[in-house]
Amino acid sequence: MNNKQKEYSKAWALLPLLAFVLIYFSTSLYLKDFYAVPVLVVFVLSLFIAFIQYPKKSFADKLKHFSLGSGDENILVMILIFLLAGAFGSISNSIGAISSTVNFALTYVSPGFIISGIFLISCFISISLGTSVGTIVALAPIAVGFESHIPGIMALALAAVVGGAMFGDNLSFISDTTIAATRTQNVGMRDKFKVNFAIVFPVAVLVSVIYYFLGLQFEQKISTLSVADYELIKIVPYLVVFLLAIFGLQVIWTLGVGVLVALCIGLLTGDISLLESVASVNQGFASMFELSLLCLVIGGVVGVIRFNGGIDYLLNTILGKIRSPKGAELGIGILTALVNLALANNTITIVIVGPIAKEISNKFSLNPKRVASILDTTSCFIQGVIPYGAQILAALAASAAVFEGGSGKPALPPFELIQYLYYPFLTGIATLLFIVFSKRTKSNITD
Repeated sequence: MNNKQKEYSKAWALLPLLAFVLIYFSTSLYLKDFYAVPVLVVFVLSLFIAFIQYPKKSFADKLKHFSLGSGDENILVMILIFLLAGAFGSISNSIGAISSTVNFALTYVSPGFIISGIFLISCFISISLGTSVGTIVALAPIAVGFESHIPGIMALALAAVVGGAMFGDNLSFISDTTIAATRTQNVGMRDKFKVNFAIVFPVAVLVSVIYYFLGLQFEQKISTLSVADYELIKIVPYLVVFLLAIFGLQVIWTLGVGVLVALCIGLLTGDISLLESVASVNQGFASMFELSLLCLVIGGVVGVIRFNGGIDYLLNTILGKIRSPKGAELGIGILTALVNLALANNTITIVIVGPIAKEISNKFSLNPKRVASILDTTSCFIQGVIPYGAQILAALAASAAVFEGGSGKPALPPFELIQYLYYPFLTGIATLLFIVFSKRTKSNITD
């Protein structure tokens, strides 16, 4: 077999990933719903395609490499973090921490800052919760409700919610995307946070100013908003997790402390019993089971593809077109964007692209903090603007639930919402500028 035939043979090893994208994307388009197709089922199908390929290779060896891929240290640690994040989110919700946090933030919104205020509240909530979709589900009905009092505000208010949700999802220490990005690049969350913050904070400030001026047109129409009461003590678990992470405590211990603090507050206020708290923690674990299994299967599929030569082919193809660290970072960003466009899921995108990005990073001595940030900001940019992503679908569903009696037919056309999504679009531009113009010092690349 000559070199060209060997390369074609290695390229054939990528079939499982291509099959996954084709099956998932085409079926989702046919059903007009990117969340109707079980991702785990399609990936298991892709796994068996990988097993069937290259019959001359021992099936026992393929199983061995599947196990090695699934049992990768980063994947197992990531799953543990997912479980703890699920437990923290579940018990915090059980004690009423989410509603208190939302009401606390809404209490201090000035009518003159209604749109920028909604954006900042969404930023705060999503950093606390670690989930963009959860933030949108919590705040979107409130944003849509403004339409009854302030006609014409709904699209702008929903866009502010979605933008703020993506900001927090990008920075939160308990976000799936942050966990995946830092674990695949083997970098500390605090270090990645600093780089991310430098990229997106100026964007958030600019977007707040834009929303302020756009919101002025509604100022005269705003009457006093009725907001439910809040309990400051129930916001404490989120503050504890955020501060511990900022100070550099390992994320597993940070989440463990967060769960204990939420449990103690729940018992102290009488909002939850000890038995109920155990059930809540278990429910939080269960909410992460599918994602955890998916990570194991993806890791195993990539392990078999690597054994069959597919990863070598992909790396050689990408590396053959890269001539500099800047080009390597651009390549990682483009690959992340393309995969996210196909999958409409930023966490799964990072889990898939992360190991490849790590190998590119090692080849060009890239700073892992920068790579983790590029993975996260790029995926959040794409996820925040695609009309078939969970974030925009959740926002549109809120408008449907309020104005269409829950029929499921969006009352708001997607483009009306997307045109106001300044934060995700500007984040994409800021990421590109960061890659192209930010200084790469010797210490930056090698530390």
